[in-house]
Amino acid sequence: MRHADAVQIVSWEEAEAALRAVRTVVFIREQQVPEELEWDEYDAVSKHVLALNNAGQPVGTARLLPDGHIGRMAVLKEWRGQGLGSALLTTLLQILIRRRQFEAQLHAQTSAIPFYKKFGFQVVGEEFMEAGIPHVKMMLSLKESALII
Repeated sequence: MRHADAVQIVSWEEAEAALRAVRTVVFIREQQVPEELEWDEYDAVSKHVLALNNAGQPVGTARLLPDGHIGRMAVLKEWRGQGLGSALLTTLLQILIRRRQFEAQLHAQTSAIPFYKKFGFQVVGEEFMEAGIPHVKMMLSLKESALII
């Protein structure tokens, strides 16, 4: 399977069940994020990316807020380390470039800093707690030629 082919750009309205399935397993069950913190008003207005396995089951997701903030990046444990996170993030960065928004930002769990640094993200500011998990703000300046579209 070519992972990039498995990533779809979807809306909350059309793919809510699949997006919720992945985020429930990763954030609520695995990372113990309180359910009331996981779901918010931004889901409805965000672009979402969804990774599916060969059987068409959801295995990864992330979202992009209108202001360029990337969040809710999650890949099921058994699918990690296979390039899906990179495919999800690359798709979101391509959306930003097409929108002519050349600044990407996110709140990274500190354990994920090396992953985002591979894409050129830089830590901005001090570590902080979000949903009981240590995070840092990271930013990336994009250029039109930064990614092959």
